Amino acid sequence: MANQRILGLYPDPDKAAEAMNRLKHNGFPAEDLDIYTGSPFPEGTFGEHEPQHRLYVFPFAGAVIGFSLAMLVTIGTQISYPLITGGKPILSIPPMTIIAYEFTMLGAIIATVVGILFESRIPRRTLGVYDERITDGFIGIVVSCPAERGRAAEQSLRASGAVDIKTEA
Repeated sequence: MANQRILGLYPDPDKAAEAMNRLKHNGFPAEDLDIYTGSPFPEGTFGEHEPQHRLYVFPFAGAVIGFSLAMLVTIGTQISYPLITGGKPILSIPPMTIIAYEFTMLGAIIATVVGILFESRIPRRTLGVYDERITDGFIGIVVSCPAERGRAAEQSLRASGAVDIKTEA
C-alpha cells in the first residue's frame, strides 16, 4: 500500500483552518496532516496535531554524562598523580565540585543543542512535496495518505478553497 503526499496551497489562514477541519471531518487523522508556512503561527491555529517531543530528556542525559566524565577525570587524575601534602586526603572534594559543575553544564548544553537538532529533524534530506509560494505568504497543507484515498484528499482540499494542489507519490 503506497503512500502519497498531497499539498494544497491557501492564500489566508482562515481557508487553511477550514481545510484542516474538512480533512479531519472526512476521516483523515490529524497525525497525517502537516502545515507549511513561511511565517510563524501559534500552535493549534489550524487545529493541527501537536507532536510529542522528548527534548527534556537530552539536557538530563547530557548532565549525567558530563558529571560522570568530570568524576572520571578528577578522580582519575588525583589517583594517577598522588601528591600528599600536609596530611590532606588524596581525593580533594572542593576542587572536584568546580570541575563537576563545569562538565555537567557543558554536557547539558551540548546535549540540548543536539536534542534541538534531533527533535527538529535537521538536516532533512528531502522536504517532499513543496511549493516556493509558501515563502511568499501562502499556507500549505500536506496530507499523507494511501494512494486510494488521494482522490478524496484532493476533493477536500479543493472544496475548501485551495489555490493549487501538488501531488508526490
